[in-house]
Amino acid sequence: MRFGVGNGLRGLAAVAVLTGLTTGCGEAGKGSAGSEVSAGASATAKAPAVKSPDAKPAQAVSGGSVGADGSACELPVTFDTAKAWKAKAVAAADQKGDTGNALADELADALLHQGPVTMACELDAKPAGNIGFLRVWTGKPGRADARTVLEQFVADEPGAGKARYSAFKVSGLTGAEVEFSTYSEIMEESKKERALAVTTPDGPVVLHLGGLDTEEHEEMLPAFELAKRTLKQTA
Repeated sequence: MRFGVGNGLRGLAAVAVLTGLTTGCGEAGKGSAGSEVSAGASATAKAPAVKSPDAKPAQAVSGGSVGADGSACELPVTFDTAKAWKAKAVAAADQKGDTGNALADELADALLHQGPVTMACELDAKPAGNIGFLRVWTGKPGRADARTVLEQFVADEPGAGKARYSAFKVSGLTGAEVEFSTYSEIMEESKKERALAVTTPDGPVVLHLGGLDTEEHEEMLPAFELAKRTLKQTA
């Protein structure tokens, strides 16, 4: 299922981002959709960490919350955000239609819509020392359950595969979670990703944790787990 344009433009959008970087036109750290790639390309490479095979990520420390009225992102759900992560609302209607460039508008649409949901908020991990985002997507009320919404979301992710779904309950919400991988032809490698979905009277909500690569993703997992275990329907 797709709102707007197809997966080809999502791939083209990634190419456009990478092209901007190689020509010196890309700007890292702008917090816009697809900026994980631009941030990673301009960041200094980190030395590989030595980790125990049995090591588990430490729990993230809460730095506040989003979702409630007056917060950085007003959403159908609330959850705690990891310390130092910066939340920013994404208004899809403000991201396209005013450029006068039809291709740019289509690229923006491709990045802002996925499956039955639209990007509404992104939490930037760069202030906490990682390259990646925890993004929140919302949709219109309907009959689809959380698992169906999540399957449609993953199906609309270019290069997605090896999806493993599970169910969970938290604070009266019944949700679905998925671990999957995506392959980037541009980066020529696969990386792990994680997402969850819940349904509310105001529509479905998807939380998606990406990352520049698998190492960054795993380092950011505590922030995802914090959001999941503190997830509540907005009062």
